[in-house]
Amino acid sequence: MLAAHSRTLARVALTRATLRPTAAIGVRFSSVWSNVPMGPPDAILGVTEAFKKDTDSRKMNLGVGAYRDDAGKPFVLNCVRKAEDKIMKDLLDKEYAGITGVPEFTKGAALLAYGADSAPLNEGRIAITQTISGTGALRVGGEFLARWFPTSKKIFVPTPTWGNHIPIFKDSGLEVNYYKYFDKNTNGLDFVGMVNDIKNAPKGSVILMHACAHNPTGVDPSQAQWDELSKVVKDAGHFAFFDMAYQGFASGSTDKDAYALRKFVKDGHLVALSQSFAKNMGLYGERTGSFSLVTSSTEEKARVDSQIKIVVRPMYSNPPVNGARIVATVLNTPELNAEWLTEVKLMADRIITMRTQLKDHLVNEYKSKLNWDHITNQIGMFCYTGLTAEQVEKMKTEHHVYLTKDGRISVAGISSKNVAYLAKAIHEVTK
Repeated sequence: MLAAHSRTLARVALTRATLRPTAAIGVRFSSVWSNVPMGPPDAILGVTEAFKKDTDSRKMNLGVGAYRDDAGKPFVLNCVRKAEDKIMKDLLDKEYAGITGVPEFTKGAALLAYGADSAPLNEGRIAITQTISGTGALRVGGEFLARWFPTSKKIFVPTPTWGNHIPIFKDSGLEVNYYKYFDKNTNGLDFVGMVNDIKNAPKGSVILMHACAHNPTGVDPSQAQWDELSKVVKDAGHFAFFDMAYQGFASGSTDKDAYALRKFVKDGHLVALSQSFAKNMGLYGERTGSFSLVTSSTEEKARVDSQIKIVVRPMYSNPPVNGARIVATVLNTPELNAEWLTEVKLMADRIITMRTQLKDHLVNEYKSKLNWDHITNQIGMFCYTGLTAEQVEKMKTEHHVYLTKDGRISVAGISSKNVAYLAKAIHEVTK
């Protein structure tokens, strides 16, 4: 009995020893992820984190690209609330959408972007799919072009451009190149440099263009300049890919903000388009957008559509329905559409007003000797102030105003209560 008991105790001790981690095992077996390096922090999230830690009551966060009302609060549009109420009352199911999304959404989105008199739209030549907002649209578009664009895998983007454009297109398998865009001397458009770079790009390149409210500079070509660009791109044999994230949000007019896209289509370009409803309907978290391609015939459209589905299917299978239903209800219900156009103009006008007041305080109240015309010449949510990295640092440390190192501010973060304080801070670091 004693021997049997001893053998039992020995087995228990062996089992415990086997399960107990030891220093030797720790040395012998390292984690499979031990070679993964720390990635660089997101520039905008870093601004927000620093802002949150600041306890000064005057602090301002001008880094985040989301609309705020004059009280500094997130703004949910009334037309969106009404659309949500209608959707709830309709007791719709939660079944999967098709691969290309909710048909009522894609129909409304295409009409909004291309216009009621668009020949390709009326002739059924536009292939369109719902996407995971504008980011998803760009990725789907990049993947499609990498597989099927016949002449080049080079895509040219403006300098500067939205930071996410570059990794999106690189991860899609495209070679990212750049063309001149922003003139630091004037805080405006380097149109001559832009045209020359596009002309000199290899024939058949993809040219990415911001349809309106260029992010991050707020600098847009004039309509006359867009007319010239259409000819330049066509003569060079290039392909135009428009990113339209701010239709209606820039000028307050959905038609005016779609001028560039519609001009190119009217001139015969078979364009690609990334479209987002994050800003102009305030549907940031709903992730609602579309990717579309203008084709030469309905037969070509059917083939293109089939290949878009093949891109989407392994990527996310099919898109979520809630945001698409909201957009579809707003766009396709006349009274809600009218209310939305009023509300999107209200948002655009508030931003335009903040630009005017900021410039007015700098020039008339603080008597700045610098030229601040670019504040009101630029358009949309963002403004390239022209502040240097050193001045940006002073804005943060001396005035508790947080913005990205390139001097970009989100005008939506300015209100009637803090615009004078912001102007004073800018004046102090630039005088």
